Amino acid sequence: MPPIQPCPRCQVCGLGGGLPLASRQGPLPAFPCAAFPGWTGRAIGMAGPQSVSVVLLLLLLLPLGPTWHAAAQRCPQTCVCDNSRRHVACRHQNLTEVPNAIPELTQRLDLQGNMLKLIPAAAFRDLPYLTHLDLRHCQVELVAEGAFRGLGRLLLLNLASNRLNALPQEALDGLGSLRRLELEGNLLEELRPGTFGALGALATLNLAHNTLVYLPAMAFQGLVRARWLQLSHNALSVLAPEALAGLPALRRLSLHHNELQSLPGATLSQARGLARLELGHNPFTYTGEEDGLVLPGLRELRLDHGALQALDPRAFAHCPRLHTLDLRGNQLDALQPLQGPGQLRRLRLHGNPLRCDCRARPLLQWLARARVRSDGACGEPRRLRGEALDALRPSDLRCPVAGAEEEEEEVAAARPRVPAGTSKEKAGAPGPCPRACVCAPESRHSGCEGRGLQVVPRGFPNDTQLLDLRQNHFPLVPREAFPGLGQLVSLHLQHCGITELEAGALAGLGSLLYLYLSDNTLSSLSAASLKGAPCLGYLYLERNRFLQVPGAALRALPSLFSLHLQDNALDRLALGDLAGMRALRWLYLSGNRITQVSPGALGPAQELEKLHLDRNQLREVPTAALEGLPALLELQLSGNPLRALQDGAFWPVGRSLQHLFLNSSGLEQISPGAFLGLGPRLQSLHLQKNQLQALPALPGLSQLELIDLSGNPFHCDCQLLPLHRWLTGLNLHVGAACAAPPSARGQSVKAAAAVFEACPGWAAGKAKRTPAPRPSAQRTPMKGRRQGANKVGWGQVQGGLAGWVRF
Repeated sequence: MPPIQPCPRCQVCGLGGGLPLASRQGPLPAFPCAAFPGWTGRAIGMAGPQSVSVVLLLLLLLPLGPTWHAAAQRCPQTCVCDNSRRHVACRHQNLTEVPNAIPELTQRLDLQGNMLKLIPAAAFRDLPYLTHLDLRHCQVELVAEGAFRGLGRLLLLNLASNRLNALPQEALDGLGSLRRLELEGNLLEELRPGTFGALGALATLNLAHNTLVYLPAMAFQGLVRARWLQLSHNALSVLAPEALAGLPALRRLSLHHNELQSLPGATLSQARGLARLELGHNPFTYTGEEDGLVLPGLRELRLDHGALQALDPRAFAHCPRLHTLDLRGNQLDALQPLQGPGQLRRLRLHGNPLRCDCRARPLLQWLARARVRSDGACGEPRRLRGEALDALRPSDLRCPVAGAEEEEEEVAAARPRVPAGTSKEKAGAPGPCPRACVCAPESRHSGCEGRGLQVVPRGFPNDTQLLDLRQNHFPLVPREAFPGLGQLVSLHLQHCGITELEAGALAGLGSLLYLYLSDNTLSSLSAASLKGAPCLGYLYLERNRFLQVPGAALRALPSLFSLHLQDNALDRLALGDLAGMRALRWLYLSGNRITQVSPGALGPAQELEKLHLDRNQLREVPTAALEGLPALLELQLSGNPLRALQDGAFWPVGRSLQHLFLNSSGLEQISPGAFLGLGPRLQSLHLQKNQLQALPALPGLSQLELIDLSGNPFHCDCQLLPLHRWLTGLNLHVGAACAAPPSARGQSVKAAAAVFEACPGWAAGKAKRTPAPRPSAQRTPMKGRRQGANKVGWGQVQGGLAGWVRF
C-alpha cells in the first residue's frame, strides 16, 4: 500500500474550488479523513451508492475541517449556540463578564439583559468574525478604550438602555466597518469631538433619550457616510455653529423633544444634504428668515407641538424643495402665505388656534392656488370654531364688526382657551390654571400673554415647563413669584414694564434655563433677586436701562452660558464686571455706548466663544482686552468708528478666531500687519461698507471661505496691484469694485487686469498667484493652545512688528 497522505479539505466537501465527492470521476486516492478517522478516500469510493450518500450527509452535517470541529464543541453552559447560523445567545443570565468559551467563528452574539457594568479593553478579541453585537440592558457604566478592537467586521453595535454617562476618546476604535450604532437610553451628558472619528462607515447613529444639553463643534467628525442622526429626547438647548460640520451624507436629523428655544438655522445649514428634519416638541416661539435656515434639498420639516406663535412668510425661503411642513399643535392664530418653498404640497396645521376672519383670506387663497393640502381647523370666531380650514370659502372669512359679535369675542377672550384638538373630556378635567390664562397639559406650556395683568398670576400646573407672561404690566416681580414651578425651564417676562425684581423673586426655580427680561425698564439687579435659579444658562436683558453690567447679580448664576445686554446704555466694560463667569460662552453687548473695554475685563470668561461689540463707540480694537480668550470663535466689531486697524490688532485671538466682522466701521486704513496671527482658522472676514481706497494683500489668510469687500471706494492704481494678484488667486466672490480712476469705475478689482498692465512688475507676476503660507507651519494644536503652549506676550508682538512698514 502506498504511503497515506493527509487529505486537503476540498477533497472531502468540495470547498476551496474542489468538486463535491459524489461528482468526482474515477478511483479516489487513499488518504485519511480528519472527520472520520480510519476512513480513506479509496474506502469511500469503493463503498456502494447508499453508503456514499450516508457518508456525504454526515460530512455536510459536521463542521468543516478541524477548526470548525473544535469550535462546534465550544459553547458556554449559560448560552445557546446555533453553529449552523453562527449565532450565540446568552440573554438574561446575570453574567458579570463576557463568556470566554464562545465559538471563534460566531457572527451574531446576543448578551442583552446581563450585568456586565464594565466592557474592558479587547473584550471580544477572540471573536474576529462578529458582525452583530447586542449589549442592551446590561447595566454598562463604562466602556474602556479599545474595548472593541479586533472587531473589524462588526456591522451593528447595540449599547442601548445602559448607564453610560461618557465615552472615552478611543472607546470605539477598531470598528471601521460599523454601519449602525445604538446608544439610545443612556446617561450621556456630553460628546467630545473625535469620539466617533474611527467610524468612517457608520450610516446610523442613535443618541436619543440621553441627557445631552450641548453639542460642541465637530461633535460628529469622521462620520462621512452617516445618513441618519437621532438626537431626540435630550435636553439640548445649544448647538455650536460647527456642531454638524463634516456630515456630507446626512439625510435625516431628529432633534424633536429637546429644549431649543429658537431655530438654530446656521448650525443646521452645515448639513446641506438634509432631506428630513424633525424639530417638534421644542419651545420655539418664532421662526423667521433671519434664523438662516438654508437647506436646498430639504423635503420634510417637522415643527409640531412646540410654542410657535408667529411664523415669518420667508422663514423657509431658502428651502426651495420643501414638500411637507408639519406645524401641528402650536399656538399659531394666524399664518401668512409662505414664500420660497415652491414645491410645498402638505401643510399640517391641526391643533393651532387659527383665527378664521378676513385676515386669513390670503392664506386660504394661497393654499388653493399652490395646491397645498392642509388639515387645520378654526379656533376663532365662535361661529366657525372647529370648521376645517380647507372646507371654507373666502366669503366665510369676515372681519369683526362692532356689536354682538364683537361682544361675544371679548367674552370668549376672557375665558381660558382650550387648545384646539383637545377633547371635551380633557378640557373638562380638573387642573390648576389662573383665570384668563391658557394651560396646555400635553406640551406643559402655560401662557397669559397680552392680558393686561397688573400682578404676576399664580396657580399654574406644577409640571409647567414654559410660562409666557409677556406684554402685561407688573412693574414689580415680588418675592417667590412662581411657587411650585420647580420644573419650569423657560420664563418669558418681556414687555411687562418691570423696574425691579425683589430679593428671592426666582426662589424655587431650580430647573430654569431661560429667563427673558427683554424690553423692560430695569436699570439694576441684585444678587438676591437672581438666587434660586442656579441652572440659569440664558439671560436676556436687552433693551432695558442698564448703565453698567450687573456683575454682582451675575455672580449668583454659576451656569450662565449666554448673556444678552444689547441696546442698553453701557459706556464701558470694566475690570470685575464678569468676575466668576467661568461658564460664559456668548456675550452680546451690541448697540450700547461702550468706548472702552478695560484690559482684563474679559479674562474671567476664559471659554468665551462669541463676543458682540458691534454698534458701540470704540475707536480702536480692544487688543489688550482680548488677551486670555483662547476659545474665541466670533468677534463682532462692525458699526464702531474704528477708522484704522493697527499692526497685530487681533494677535491675542489669532489661533482660535474663525469669523471677524469689521463692516460699516468707517475704516480708511489697514496696516499690512493688522491681521498678523490670523492664519488658517479664519473662515470669514467682513470688510464691506467702509471707506477703504487701498488694502494690502493678505496671503496669511489661507483658508478663507468668505471675504466681503463690497461698498468700498477702491482706487485702482499700481498701489492696489498686490491686492489684485491676491484676489485673483482666491476662488471666492469678494465684491471689491473700483471707484477710481474714472476709466475703471465699476470694474471688479479682481477682474480688472487691464488697469494694472502698465504697473512695474506686472509682467513678472502675470498669471501667478500670491503663494499662501503652508497651513502646517502656522497651525497650532488645540491641546497646546489650551495649555498655553507657545504663548507670546503682547509686548513681544509690538516689538516684533516695529519693523513693519505702513501701507
